[in-house]
Amino acid sequence: MPGFSPAFRSELARLMRWRRDVRRFRADPVDEATLDECLAAFAMAPSVGLSEPWRLIRIESAAARAEALANFEAANARALAGYAGERAALYSRLKLSGMREAPVQLAVFCDEATEQGMGLGAATMPETRRYSVVAAITQMWLAARARGLGLGWVSILDAEALARALSVPGDWKLVAYLCLGWPAEESDIPELERAGWETRRGLPVVELR
Repeated sequence: MPGFSPAFRSELARLMRWRRDVRRFRADPVDEATLDECLAAFAMAPSVGLSEPWRLIRIESAAARAEALANFEAANARALAGYAGERAALYSRLKLSGMREAPVQLAVFCDEATEQGMGLGAATMPETRRYSVVAAITQMWLAARARGLGLGWVSILDAEALARALSVPGDWKLVAYLCLGWPAEESDIPELERAGWETRRGLPVVELR
């Protein structure tokens, strides 16, 4: 086990502070070598029972991107209808997706039927497979940010419709639609906080039993 210096720990904390959800991207492409370095984080990620249940699809064609964007826009309209008054007005001004601009877009699924890992840990808590996918995404997020890339997680989607559009196996469940690219702006404060949508709580309260 290597020792990690106070300087390294400080840099790690700084990296985590700058791991923001990015929705505003420049049009510049991401070179394949850099993208591969980011995706390598999946190979190092933890997973329940060593099941490695993540399945990635790169959304490249104009048709696939258009369908994904239409999916988001329809879901976003439904979400807006759930708010009223000033909150609805604020919601309508938020930029909640970088799907029009991001040069790299990935649909990340969890294979709920994978035989890898032989069910260890997931037999009692099958949701841990999806948690494993989230953990892998988080590692890639940090790897991307360390290289100056931004990543945005789009969750305002009809997951089942997107899965059908991409013709994935029935046991694959959408976990994330990710937009990756070079940020058009930089801030270590979440965009939703800057927009006045919500504020952070800070350190969690740890209860004792």
